Amino acid sequence: MAVNSRLCKAMIATGVLLAAGRLLAADAAIFTCTNAQGKRMTADRPIAECMDREQRVLNRDGSVRNVMPPSMTSEERAAAEEVERKRAIERAAQKDAVRRDRNMLARYPDEATHQKARDTALDAARGAISLSEARLADLQRDRKPLTDEAEFYKGKALPFKLKTQIEAVETSIAAQRELLVTQQAEVGRITSLYDAELRHLKKLWAGAQPGSLGMAPEADAVNTGSASLKADGRTATARP
Repeated sequence: MAVNSRLCKAMIATGVLLAAGRLLAADAAIFTCTNAQGKRMTADRPIAECMDREQRVLNRDGSVRNVMPPSMTSEERAAAEEVERKRAIERAAQKDAVRRDRNMLARYPDEATHQKARDTALDAARGAISLSEARLADLQRDRKPLTDEAEFYKGKALPFKLKTQIEAVETSIAAQRELLVTQQAEVGRITSLYDAELRHLKKLWAGAQPGSLGMAPEADAVNTGSASLKADGRTATARP
């Protein structure tokens, strides 16, 4: 009985191994290709001589399981990575465009809201111009008695104090005029930016999908610029 039992166990184990072997054989793949010299090659694993070209992967019955593409060279891999990097940048830009458009729609649900924001920005810029113009007028009034006094020294060297005062006023006037040019240009920039933003918004209000119109202008950026110009105005208009 003991001998029969051991014999049965051995037979079962042998059967299991044979079955496993048949499964492995059925699952095994055959790699085939034609190398650079035109020689047809076959192996049970990827063929090193054909890594630069396609290799067909066959089942045991000769049917094609799949086709293994050629391995990339370092240059090809670098090119592929660059393409993927650019695609990632484009995807990020698209997400950013969608976010900006949605924020813009939330901030400006209609044209009246947008016009109010435009007026606020322009009021700040025009207020800065008014302050600069008033300061320029003050400086020109300050210069008048100094130039009148200088008339007494025609053909002579001006006293050091008078010369220094005139130079200081002239420097301040020149700086104020330069600032005025910059502030006037800022009004034009604000107007152009809000015009562009409004054109973009009108398409969104009409039903264009957020992110489908490209990168939108952001008129809110003018607030920082206007504040900077006002600060410059205070510096440039300091009395000598």
